[in-house]
Amino acid sequence: MRVVVQRAASASVTVDDRVVSRLDAPGLLVLVGVTHDDTPEIAHRLARKVWELRILDDPADPGAGRERSASDLDAPILVVSQFTLYADTRKGRRPSWSAAAPGPVGEPLVEEFVSGLRGLGAQVRTGIFGAHMLVALVNDGPVTITMEL
Repeated sequence: MRVVVQRAASASVTVDDRVVSRLDAPGLLVLVGVTHDDTPEIAHRLARKVWELRILDDPADPGAGRERSASDLDAPILVVSQFTLYADTRKGRRPSWSAAAPGPVGEPLVEEFVSGLRGLGAQVRTGIFGAHMLVALVNDGPVTITMEL
């Protein structure tokens, strides 16, 4: 499982000209990709790492550094599935998607990731698995981190 975590001043997901999800306060936008050998245990371990990742500014001392986690601040998290995180671009000009898990495998594991975050106390919003989504982001910093288990 691979995630891209972005510190967000704001973020939203639009499907068919309708906003289906948004962050109500500054928090994290997390893009999630699943590969063939991922498991629910991996999803839950990665959810904990994201929840405890200290990349948010302390609102009591803005600009002092990235010292707080979403768990410290009860910051919201917007999770968007993104199979393209497993693109293989080593050959030619057209990416291969063979490392990405197919929808019937990937969707339940993205849900496990979301469930893991919620089980830790996170306020989680989501995109729509498999939909064509327009993801809007105001990346704060910018801060973008990739994580993999």
